[in-house]
Amino acid sequence: MTATPLTTAQTAAVAALVAAGRLRQVNPDVNRASAFISQARDRLSQLPLLTSDPVRYTLAYDAAHDIGEALLAAYGYRTASGPGHHDALGRYITIVIDAPPTAVTAAAAWDHHRRARNDQNYRAAPVGAAQVVAVEQFARALLDAATHRGIT
Repeated sequence: MTATPLTTAQTAAVAALVAAGRLRQVNPDVNRASAFISQARDRLSQLPLLTSDPVRYTLAYDAAHDIGEALLAAYGYRTASGPGHHDALGRYITIVIDAPPTAVTAAAAWDHHRRARNDQNYRAAPVGAAQVVAVEQFARALLDAATHRGIT
């Protein structure tokens, strides 16, 4: 696996997340990145087998999270421990995902899906079929983007 190098602007934006304590720099780990991509693919492959919208939503969101973790690992970062790591991951994804256009749009929707997942998990908010379709498309677009960047 050879990840597409980050641009100067992307590197500076990620460095700002590190300086703010949102990310930690570590050694790039292609094995970890590949394991997360494999896990995301496995989760996405299971979605058609499930009938519960809340379960499908959680599984698709978790796949998207795995893809974010793969991107972090490939470039040598981890989220800082503690509250806010899903938010930090979303900020990182919006910096790193720059193609294809559908993935850029998906990355920008991270915060929306993160909040919906929190509502489901912590407020027992209902989840409908349309939300499941949206988060599955979101996760698949992120997977396409990670593949586009050489993360496999």
